[in-house]
Amino acid sequence: QVQLVESGGGSVQAGGSLRLSCAVSGDTNRAYCMGWFRQAPGKEREAVAGLFPGGIHTYYADSVKGRFTISLDKAKNMLYLEMNSLKPEDTAMYYCAAADDRGVAWYMAADFAYWGQGTQVTVSS
Repeated sequence: QVQLVESGGGSVQAGGSLRLSCAVSGDTNRAYCMGWFRQAPGKEREAVAGLFPGGIHTYYADSVKGRFTISLDKAKNMLYLEMNSLKPEDTAMYYCAAADDRGVAWYMAADFAYWGQGTQVTVSS
C-alpha cells in the first residue's frame, strides 16, 4: 500500500503561484508512476502532470505546459507541483496519485490505484 497526503492548496489571484506538496509513505517502491490530477465541479478528473520515479522525463497536460512543474524528492518521499501564472480555469481539487501497474499511462486516472484526499486550489480573476 502507498499512502499519499497533499497539502499547499489555497486561494490566489490570477497570475499568482502555489506549490502543492504530497507526502508519500508506506510501500513507496510500489510507486512506478506518480502524478497530479485535478477535478473541477461538474467536470471529469483530468491529468495535470506525471513522472516515473525511475526515469528522468516529466509529462504535462497542454493546458499547464510552461506554467507548472512536477518534481520528486526521493530522499524526503515528497512529490511537488509548482504552479505559476495561475488562471481561473486552474481552479479545482488537486489530487496526488501513484500507480504500481507497469502498463500505466501517466494521463489515465483509471490506471492509478493510490490517491490522496485532495487539496483545493481556487484562482480568482
